[in-house]
Amino acid sequence: MALVRWNPNREMTNWQREWNRMLGDFLGDTTDSVTGNWAPQVDIYEDENHVVVSAALPGMAQEDISVNIENNTLTISGERKFANEEKKDRFTRVEQFYGNFTRSFALPNTIDQEKIEATMDKGILSVTLPKREETKPRSIKVKVH
Repeated sequence: MALVRWNPNREMTNWQREWNRMLGDFLGDTTDSVTGNWAPQVDIYEDENHVVVSAALPGMAQEDISVNIENNTLTISGERKFANEEKKDRFTRVEQFYGNFTRSFALPNTIDQEKIEATMDKGILSVTLPKREETKPRSIKVKVH
């Protein structure tokens, strides 16, 4: 049996998040869920040659997304616009997030910042961060005398 350290701040945050969710379900969505702050879900994986940051941005156009590198920090930002600006339709429920977002990630020193590439395919932004040659693992043959 593992010993788990109790953190009252985490418990209060979880309690508040759950309370807000229950009130939102009961009273209907608040404006925060439509145009408030949001952050896209991100997967980060690494192989021997690259680190890849993959962000879920469904429904967003390439021109609404910005990828920047500054001071060893990768920043992905943009804006998801509300799809139906006309007031003729009434929504019963809106669960997708809209508005501006920013995600930032510290880059390790092993990344070759001059060769970073970003691509968008089917709502998934992939930022490929190649590793510098001198930091890649290599095998050294041992000579016997």
